[in-house]
Amino acid sequence: MRFGFLRRKRDENVISLEVDVHSHLIPHIDDGSKSMQESLRLLKALEIQGYKKVITTPHIMANTYENTPEIILKGLAHLQLAAEEAGIGVSIEAGAEYYLDENFLNHLHASDLLLIAGKYLLFEISYVAKPLYFDKMIDEIRALEYIPLLAHPERYRYMAKRAYHALKAKGILFQVNINSFGGHYGKDAKQKADYLSKEGMIDFLGSDLHYYRQVESLGKVKNTSQFHTVLKNNTILNNRL
Repeated sequence: MRFGFLRRKRDENVISLEVDVHSHLIPHIDDGSKSMQESLRLLKALEIQGYKKVITTPHIMANTYENTPEIILKGLAHLQLAAEEAGIGVSIEAGAEYYLDENFLNHLHASDLLLIAGKYLLFEISYVAKPLYFDKMIDEIRALEYIPLLAHPERYRYMAKRAYHALKAKGILFQVNINSFGGHYGKDAKQKADYLSKEGMIDFLGSDLHYYRQVESLGKVKNTSQFHTVLKNNTILNNRL
């Protein structure tokens, strides 16, 4: 039984979110799922909430999560097979969540870059300080005609409201975590998520799932009137993927 997430009960213009663009569901390769059983449990919960496609995005980070496309795609194949055997109907693809560190440009210029829909490069940065060569790295992403997609902009504690407008002016798209609207990441992240929604600056919404408690919170947030407002105020691109 599906939970009827956003089935146009309140407004015919409210979409039903069917694609997730940010999660950590391939087991054992980053700080996300710790087992295949946990991954399948998360996928089943997403299916119940109405998702039809999940683009899972393992971390690629120097000295911490040194994943390669080969590692990620091998893990994806195992996850896809296990999901099929478990009767889970969600389509599963993989991108990556790149950290803007000293190795990022090497990844960027490799031939096997893991993009979302072949064009969106999902990246994250330090939570406490802007990277030294941030502007250069963004310029290089755009020079290669990829679209820079900043993961959870609401979670960067040093970022002021005016900074979001400057990033948008540089052609950066924003992926906000759904659970931020429920206060999962704290008061500051919620306030910033609310601001981005009010300003119509959100391009993608993500679950950023790592463990089961987050998917329970996800279901609650998505059934609030506030979240309906988020979908109405912003041009959300998830379902175009």
